[in-house]
Amino acid sequence: MAAAPPPRAGRERRPGRAMEAAGAEERSLLTQRLKAAVHYTVGCLCQDVAEDKDVQFSKQTIAAISEITFRQCENFAKDLEMFARHAKRSTVTAEDVKLLARRSTSLLKYITQKSEEIASSNMEQKEKKKKKSSAAKEGRAAGEQEAGVTESEDSNMA
Repeated sequence: MAAAPPPRAGRERRPGRAMEAAGAEERSLLTQRLKAAVHYTVGCLCQDVAEDKDVQFSKQTIAAISEITFRQCENFAKDLEMFARHAKRSTVTAEDVKLLARRSTSLLKYITQKSEEIASSNMEQKEKKKKKSSAAKEGRAAGEQEAGVTESEDSNMA
């Protein structure tokens, strides 16, 4: 049985159509699950509002709100991806999210506040790790000094 020839220079090997179809099918299933989760969440929120405001939401209204919400989230995801790519990064950062929220002052203020809280919490954790690691280093150094003293006392007794 002959081995398959290596791909030509400059050409990448692409997965077969069967693999592409399986990937597309899996993506479709994940999208359906996500849409269902959004629909459920919107339904719960509408129910809460209905109880508070003493109003009713039809199933069609909930479905429409769910669809609009899902489409808006898709647009947000694409925008965030583009912001990161424009900055020559492959990871979306908090700064990208702030840029996305720039038109809503209250949302931007909230995101900025949460971002600062997370940053300060991360700094505190780093400080704790530094103190912990430096204390461990000091403990090891003290143990090594004691071992050295013990060895020198043992050699003096001999």
